[in-house]
Amino acid sequence: MKSPCEEIVWDVLPSIRAAIAEELIKRGASQKDVSKMLGITPPAVSQYISKKRGYNIEFREDIREAIGRLAEDLIEGGVDDLVERICGVCRLLQED
Repeated sequence: MKSPCEEIVWDVLPSIRAAIAEELIKRGASQKDVSKMLGITPPAVSQYISKKRGYNIEFREDIREAIGRLAEDLIEGGVDDLVERICGVCRLLQED
């Protein structure tokens, strides 16, 4: 049995990152730019985009909207604390 923290690290966080990466790509960011914005490697972005990693969770509409707002803010340079914003998305997921 996985602890809640293990679930987050192994399933939730990669799914959130994959969804953010997908939204950034849709908004015209390159994979290299996405890797810089998210602080992850370009190969990780490639795996997220190709759905080889991080696609275990189907998000509710309100969570997809929060991820979309985060992606837009990242493109506009308006994210001071990415970790806090990702934690906010995770907290929305924990409401279920």
